[in-house]
Amino acid sequence: MASQFDWQYILDNLPDLFAGWLMTLRLSLISIVISMLLGAILASMQLAAPNGKIAALIKGYVAFIRNTPLLLQIFFIYFGLPEVGLKLSPFNSGILALSLWAIAFNSENFRAGLAAVPHGLNEASQALGLSSLLYHVLVAWPLALRIALPSLLYTAIGVVKNSSYMQVVGIAELTFVAVDKVSLEFKTVEMFSAITIIYILTVFLLSMLLRLMETRMNRPFARG
Repeated sequence: MASQFDWQYILDNLPDLFAGWLMTLRLSLISIVISMLLGAILASMQLAAPNGKIAALIKGYVAFIRNTPLLLQIFFIYFGLPEVGLKLSPFNSGILALSLWAIAFNSENFRAGLAAVPHGLNEASQALGLSSLLYHVLVAWPLALRIALPSLLYTAIGVVKNSSYMQVVGIAELTFVAVDKVSLEFKTVEMFSAITIIYILTVFLLSMLLRLMETRMNRPFARG
């Protein structure tokens, strides 16, 4: 006879799940901010000299990250780097792994956004006497960000979901807490159902936040 779903068990473990969720948010938000900043810098460098050595190195980095499993990258950072004298804590290893993964995607997101800005706007800015710096700050980047925002959203969601891999290096994020509980108390359905709902709600809230940003950025371009 199948056992009854134990809602009380989930309620009793909400404090531990909440602590794991906070760690997931901490990992994800720090990695998202770092990846957006560095992704924007790499995109700018790549477009500044598209046929140069720096652009080739950036393309190689992006290809490497995209074509290797994230789990392998985590293991390399946490277990491999100490062998060359660079030992990181589990948390810092997680931040580095998630950031490097997301930087590769965000650099392409920003590069595509900048490339989609009409070239005529640059000519118009020069005609108005704007410097190259002011053109990028006031014209190119605001438009590029608006264009790239949907792709940035998907990458941010990917960071949140991929944070679950950090359980393998002992970070007590949401999935780690759930797996630990299951190994001790064998409430598999209840615990994994609970974290599934938490992940869905987290992604939903993140999507709502970025959609609000997108709506606000699109407001000046709305007709009527």
